[in-house]
Amino acid sequence: MVARAAATSTFVVATYNLHAGVDGWGRPFDVVAACRSVDADVLVLEENWAPDDGPSLAAQVASTLGYRAYEHALAGGRLARPDPAADDRWMRSFDWRGASHAIYLDSERPYGGKVRASRRFADAAQGRWGIAVLSRLPVDGTEVIELGRLARDRARRAALVVSVGVGDRTVCVIGTHMSHITYGAPRQFLRLHRRLRAKVRDDPAVLAGDMNLWGPPVTALLRGWRRAVRAKTWPAWRPHSHVDHVLVHGALEVVGGEVLAMTESDHRPVRVSLRLGTGASK
Repeated sequence: MVARAAATSTFVVATYNLHAGVDGWGRPFDVVAACRSVDADVLVLEENWAPDDGPSLAAQVASTLGYRAYEHALAGGRLARPDPAADDRWMRSFDWRGASHAIYLDSERPYGGKVRASRRFADAAQGRWGIAVLSRLPVDGTEVIELGRLARDRARRAALVVSVGVGDRTVCVIGTHMSHITYGAPRQFLRLHRRLRAKVRDDPAVLAGDMNLWGPPVTALLRGWRRAVRAKTWPAWRPHSHVDHVLVHGALEVVGGEVLAMTESDHRPVRVSLRLGTGASK
């Protein structure tokens, strides 16, 4: 496909948490079709799954929809097979901790004996869980900002910076998936803020991803960044929290933004149309 924003100052950025391409029972869904419906020039994917024996979800989306994919693993783990006891709910009564998981992240913090002894864990396929940034626009460079791991977290955290060409200018699009506030995430937010302040300075930039945190504290921790959309995104079937964000910095105008309809992930995608202002640097 040809980059739609190659000769214009307007472009579209979206963020979408894939939940490794499965629901809470481990039933796979059509990630490519979901990303096609998002239809963004730059697409940030959280919980991208890369099996040990095949292409990642991000790579599949990129090859089908005409993107270039840039990926960064945050943890190793296992993806469960579909649970034969599955019903029409998204998962079993919000069982985030037990042996009925769909995703097991154990490279950074091993599970207890009960989970490791379960048939569901033993039969799960091994792979890597992380973030990806997909771009249809020209890419001038990439960088990973490591944010470390908090003691209770099962994954390291990082931000993936992809510098894209919009017309004759460059815009940094940063994708991330932050830890939970109960684990001490503000420390990582402040670390990210310091690194981005040095990286982007006053230039136009976009920060997108699952922040695991509501809008007001996000912007308090990331001073100088503005929310492009203010709407609830999680859980997808009855959202009550705005945790998936697209933030803008510098001379970027928000032309339009929306939370898209529910897919089979537990997060709803967020899609934003942006326009470079006259103050944007070249």
